[in-house]
Amino acid sequence: MALVYVGKQGDFADRGRKVVARGELEIGVFRLDDQFYAYENRCPHVRGPVCQGRILARVEEVLNDDKTSRGQKWSECDTHIICPWHGWEFNLKTGRHPGNPHMRLRAFDVTVKDDEVYIVV
Repeated sequence: MALVYVGKQGDFADRGRKVVARGELEIGVFRLDDQFYAYENRCPHVRGPVCQGRILARVEEVLNDDKTSRGQKWSECDTHIICPWHGWEFNLKTGRHPGNPHMRLRAFDVTVKDDEVYIVV
């Protein structure tokens, strides 16, 4: 196990990201709600650069009492990263695909020491 320096905490805005390389391995590091998350930059679908995709709130269906749709809205609690190749979405906090909890991104631990962000590889 090794610590890989990513940058200072202040280098990351909320919903900000940085993709770092260590040899052939690319890892995306994200800041969301003052927490850091890191995932391999490889979508489990067909290995696209998932960490370089758009970051958006999850879309939720709004239902009436009779279960008919009133439309859609942006989630207030779930943020997703969307693979730019085929649009597969993953929860930014868990790395899991919303429709298949067994499909997920490979996660890495992140540690912050003295305002510096490191990933554990």
